[in-house]
Amino acid sequence: MNEKNNLLAEFEGVVSGHRDGHGFVVRDDGQPDIYLPSNEMRAVLHKDRVKARIVRLDRKGRPEGRVTEILERSDAPIIGRLLQESGVWLVAPEDKRYGQDVLIPKGATGSAKPGQVVVVELTEPPALYGQPVGRVKEVLGEIDDPGMEIEIAVRKYGVPHEFSQAALAQARALPDHVRPTDLRQRVDLRDVPLVTIDGEDARDFDDAVYCEPAKVGKGKGWRLLVAIADVSHYVQTGSPIDVDAYDRATSVYFPRRVIPMLPEKLSNGLCSLNPGVERLCMVCDMLIDAKGEIHAYQFYPAVMFSHARFTYTEVAAILQNTRGPEAQNRKALVPYLLNLHDVYRALLSARNRRGAVDFETVETQIVCDESGRIEKIVPRTRNDAHKLIEEAMLAANVCSAEFISQSKHPGLFRVHEGPTPEKQELLRNYLKALGVGMTISDDPAPGEFQQIAAATKDRPDAQQIHTMLLRSMQQAIYTPINSGHFGLAFEAYTHFTSPIRRYPDLLVHRVIKAILHKQKYQLPALPTPGEAHAKLSKRLASRVKPPTQPVRKPSADTLAWQAAGLHCSANERRADEASRDVEAWLKCKYMREHLGEEFSGIVTAVTSFGIFVTLDAMYVEGLVHITELGGEYFRFDEARQELRGERTGIRYALGSRVQVQVSRVDLDGRRIDFRLVTGNDDVVLRAMRDKTGGGPARDEAPARKGGKGGRGAQRPASGAAAVIPELKAAVRKAAGKKGNSKGRPPAPKSKRGRRG
Repeated sequence: MNEKNNLLAEFEGVVSGHRDGHGFVVRDDGQPDIYLPSNEMRAVLHKDRVKARIVRLDRKGRPEGRVTEILERSDAPIIGRLLQESGVWLVAPEDKRYGQDVLIPKGATGSAKPGQVVVVELTEPPALYGQPVGRVKEVLGEIDDPGMEIEIAVRKYGVPHEFSQAALAQARALPDHVRPTDLRQRVDLRDVPLVTIDGEDARDFDDAVYCEPAKVGKGKGWRLLVAIADVSHYVQTGSPIDVDAYDRATSVYFPRRVIPMLPEKLSNGLCSLNPGVERLCMVCDMLIDAKGEIHAYQFYPAVMFSHARFTYTEVAAILQNTRGPEAQNRKALVPYLLNLHDVYRALLSARNRRGAVDFETVETQIVCDESGRIEKIVPRTRNDAHKLIEEAMLAANVCSAEFISQSKHPGLFRVHEGPTPEKQELLRNYLKALGVGMTISDDPAPGEFQQIAAATKDRPDAQQIHTMLLRSMQQAIYTPINSGHFGLAFEAYTHFTSPIRRYPDLLVHRVIKAILHKQKYQLPALPTPGEAHAKLSKRLASRVKPPTQPVRKPSADTLAWQAAGLHCSANERRADEASRDVEAWLKCKYMREHLGEEFSGIVTAVTSFGIFVTLDAMYVEGLVHITELGGEYFRFDEARQELRGERTGIRYALGSRVQVQVSRVDLDGRRIDFRLVTGNDDVVLRAMRDKTGGGPARDEAPARKGGKGGRGAQRPASGAAAVIPELKAAVRKAAGKKGNSKGRPPAPKSKRGRRG
């Protein structure tokens, strides 16, 4: 009866097209997608909102449906190439999920020429017996023009890429430097040797650091200053620049180009902590003990003067050799770098005690030539300088989260929840299948994941195991409801350190300033959520556990902060998708020059339809379809994450080493196909027998000792010591100078009862 009612019921959702002509209805209620055969896709397009009904179940019990009503046509522009076939003008969509070419009447081509990439606005939707009709709205240029892949991506994903005239006018009216009137009620830190440490290609600098030894309680420790660009001083709530910044929510990074959240005058000028110039900043001033625990902290607005712009490579070289040429060039600042390194090691020891997850993964960087073509793809190596800055920023973010939480002021937290029960079960089965000998509990702590990673780091399939550990976790989001950060093992965490490129950080700065002035920050009226916002909202709602008791209806203030969090989270995903799309396009174009060539690689994903292989030399991923694995039937083992041949027993699993040939590159579909090189099967079989047949791999060193993190892990203590004391004259103690002519604040004092 229930099944019959289910077949009769209608469901609302959004159409998701497939390049092969069929599609799906992604249901609003979070239930499994409804399959739409190609004939049902004739009258709809990718992203249309529809009402559908399930008409049958296939042999695997999956629902197949029929569109009963088109509720809303997508207003997203279609990007494609203008073609002329037998006198008929049409545009072939670049995104093959649209499935149909768009007819263009003769008078609607504008200035576009055949073969050019254009943006199309639909004038007539598709019908059962008619193609969609549109007009050329914008001409982007030739397909091989440098940067064309970025122009396509920003429009394909709806990334705002042009500032409003009002925002540009407001930016032009801003001063070129810090004015005397800007210094009122600010602590003067211009004599403190704060420095920035960033990558070689960085253009905006939003954080600076300084460290000196200090007495903490009765023991030794450090005073760590993290100074962040004070964007909120120049970007007022509800101003034209603020409206554009909220719309973008984040800067978007592409190879060779950045679409900034703020106009360039702010992002690369007035708010960037460039060396040798005065800049306004917000400071998190911390006392950290010898164990790496934050003993006390305070926030205050300040003015600073960056004493140097360091790169990660330069700092790493100085820390490795304090008598080398890099150290000689920066002789006066080397002692402060050594202080930073000392506090980093203390913070790292605290991180290890918490049991925070810290897997070593390979990140890559695309290096392009002047024309935008990939020159090479190189791995990004994380040295001690990267980790030093990371730990300093984590400390400031934790203090920000606690400061807001203790003040009971609404704000955005960066929340990372533990794995869902389904992912937990999948991970347990996987670890058991590989004979790891360790597993996770029903309510796992992050330390359990880190212990498994540490215990398996010397196994030949370590990368395979660590990949599964990472995949079992959920994505982090912005929300006013604090649920802690699972991966970092913090009870409260937020983003404070990058207001130039992330809108949530700008909101956190505004909230902290409001608390310091004993006021309340009020969010402006927010625009209607977009499609990405709605999608993320439904996805998050589907993973929220139903309450066991009646819950109070959230206030209008809470709902506004929730909307802001969803908007920022959704636009973060949008930026990631656009960046990945461009990188995939560049890699496909790069691999077209290597068709037919052979490479060694490693299996990085296994599915029921094949294996994905990442090449060793190029860090490019491609698919070996299951039909290319040999003349036998392969069964997908979800527990082991492998494909296994029924006749020979050959196994292809995460971490398997293979030799492949580049067989096909589909630029429009962002897809690279490989085929296995003959004679590969025996190599893989031997490798997988070694990995799964027991032996030393099962008898690794015990897990790292220490607490399980997360639960009961220490964090900055609450209390009055978190609040900035009165800004009055204090004894100057930095850079080896005496006196306090510039009014530096006293170090934050610990109160009785605080943990130290």
